[in-house]
Amino acid sequence: MTNYDSLHIDGGGPLEGEFRVNSAKNSALYLILASLLTPEPVVLREIPRLSDVLVSLEILQHAGVEVAWQGRDLHLRADRITNCDAPYRLVSKMRASFVAMGALVARCGEARVSMPGGCAFGPRPVGRHIKAFQDLGVEILEQDGDFVARRHGSLAGRTTFETPTVGGTQNVLLASSIGNATVVIENAALEPEITDLAGMLNAMGARVEGAGTPTITVHGVEKLRGVIYRPIPDRIEAGTVMLAAAATRGRIVLQNIRVEHMTEVIALLREAGVGIDSIDDQAALVDARGPLRPVNVVADVYPQVPTDLQPPFGAFLATINGVSTIQDRIYPDRFTHIEELASMGGSLELEDRTLIVRGKGLHGAVIHAADIRAGGALVVAALAAPGKSVVTGLEFIDRGYEALAARLRSLGASIERRGDDVALALSASD
Repeated sequence: MTNYDSLHIDGGGPLEGEFRVNSAKNSALYLILASLLTPEPVVLREIPRLSDVLVSLEILQHAGVEVAWQGRDLHLRADRITNCDAPYRLVSKMRASFVAMGALVARCGEARVSMPGGCAFGPRPVGRHIKAFQDLGVEILEQDGDFVARRHGSLAGRTTFETPTVGGTQNVLLASSIGNATVVIENAALEPEITDLAGMLNAMGARVEGAGTPTITVHGVEKLRGVIYRPIPDRIEAGTVMLAAAATRGRIVLQNIRVEHMTEVIALLREAGVGIDSIDDQAALVDARGPLRPVNVVADVYPQVPTDLQPPFGAFLATINGVSTIQDRIYPDRFTHIEELASMGGSLELEDRTLIVRGKGLHGAVIHAADIRAGGALVVAALAAPGKSVVTGLEFIDRGYEALAARLRSLGASIERRGDDVALALSASD
């Protein structure tokens, strides 16, 4: 892939067919880090080859972990750790990499981790992570832009997050699983990815109780063993494809989903008039061929609509006649996609951090993704919009959606990935 890659989409046709959802990127990243906690082999099943996943693997390889792919299975062995740091050249690519601190502190007793980078749609401070570690006895210093963490014995005690944080909860889970003391996390994040990490840790011999509730208790154990583990399905990819089917007025079957992880998303789509019928707890029929109506969306902590689906919801609602509103209580400034949707004919306006969408349809255009989920939104919009669209910024889309063009073609989409400078030439001519 080059920075000049682009998606060329001839939109306006309905998506139809079956789509198998990948394993969850937002879970896999932290399960990969959990492999640092044991010298024994770890196998993670059906891991998507996303650029964010590859960054996590670079961090592991920097630490001395053996990494090998066998088909879609990822084989990891951390029997010899050579570096207990995560340098800026790696963590600057992805904010989730800051959670390497917890795994390295557990395994090495200390860690040096640079300030994280990633998508720039709003601040995501690590202060809550730092405070939690300090509450549990970890010494943390800031040196030359890096955080240096040292534990003196096992993590112990209680920490309460002022507001729930997925990354902070995962960081503490990783750091406290090895030891001979007990850690209690209050106001813990409730997301399924937390439960998934706890499930893997427990399969490795950890004693994590209460994952999926506001209070998690971790009883440290002397050591963890290797494991073979499959992550949960990706509820963000599933939701994005659901919204694409709805925006194109299509009819698809989604395979490999967890319906219970998507209750609010499904409820909102049904309120909008989309038919969603569970085939079983791992598959659903999505039928948007009937009349649709506007709805109001509030993105918030689980089990509400995920902030990662707020941009694709905006693209979908731009195709429905009437007025909808969108609020994001997690990242209130996460609206980098608005100008791009406006260039497609969308009428979207921010008023006091509420996005007002006056749906009237879209048309093709040259558009640019500025972050991962804005990219998902623009693909949804381009699939729905009659005419030809070119989507650039694939370096972001590749972080969250694997082989997207080929997989959408299986639903009848007219979409092609081109690795040339066609999109730049089109942009220059605008």
